[in-house]
Amino acid sequence: MPRLLTLAGAQTGPIQRADSRARTLDRLIALLESAARQGARLVVFPELALTTFFPRWFIPDAAELDLWFEREMPNPNCQRLFDRARELGVGFYLGYAELTPEGRRFNTAITVGPDGAILGKYRKVHLPGSVEPRPGSRFQQLEKRYFAYGDLGFPAFRGPAEWGAPVMGMLICNDRRWPEAWRCYGLQGVELMVMGYNSAAYDPNGGETESPALRTFHSTLAVQANAYMNATWAVSVAKAGVEDGSGLIGGSVIVSPDGVVVAEARTLEDEVILAECDLDACRQGKEKMFNFAAHRRPEHYRRIVEQVGAVPPG
Repeated sequence: MPRLLTLAGAQTGPIQRADSRARTLDRLIALLESAARQGARLVVFPELALTTFFPRWFIPDAAELDLWFEREMPNPNCQRLFDRARELGVGFYLGYAELTPEGRRFNTAITVGPDGAILGKYRKVHLPGSVEPRPGSRFQQLEKRYFAYGDLGFPAFRGPAEWGAPVMGMLICNDRRWPEAWRCYGLQGVELMVMGYNSAAYDPNGGETESPALRTFHSTLAVQANAYMNATWAVSVAKAGVEDGSGLIGGSVIVSPDGVVVAEARTLEDEVILAECDLDACRQGKEKMFNFAAHRRPEHYRRIVEQVGAVPPG
């Protein structure tokens, strides 16, 4: 019997700095309900889905910065989303800013099962941007200032039996561009990768060589290539549009284990994309072209884990 799972990507339009948490939750719940009506069993929300992308701002006051972070999950500020999902019997992936009891800050995502239980937790590893703000820039990219590097690695986990018990993995935004992250999950037999992102429409570091169309192309390319090379379904979901005056790309996609885009967002607004996914379609790649046990040669890959920057030959 095929293992069929209907997946949804819940792209959001911009969440402005002035938007209330209640209004934002209303939007997320509306997307969740729309996906559920269409048969979705798992809904993927974007990175930092509860707030604006606050790393674009220089926030020197720690007390003000803490207002953007969640100290536990769930909590009273987002309990309604968890409650509604459980009522509908739908699970979800949610990105948010995490403040630990020890005072550490992470860019984090969780996957929640249809019973409301947290199945897996991931902390973003590949942080872009800088620690110090760039003088004279209207917008910053200060993830390295506001977040610690993820310390959980790339832990795969099992989805529930009613989803076909898929082997699942999570990434966040810039992680999707790094094949090492995908391969760590591929080596655990991943069948379903879920990820959210908030990617700038123009280079937040001040460059002018990439258009929004090119940045969207690169976003999709990274997911297609890595889904194919690890023989996994992938759901990659954006926060999009003009947020606090700064553009974010859209381009949310659901990609098959063959690297084919099977669903794609058409707007920069709140939008649900949907696909029925046969999890057993992963077997073709895992048993043939990307049969790791038969074809990988890790004795030749030491440079990947022993070296950080590029070192040209002498």
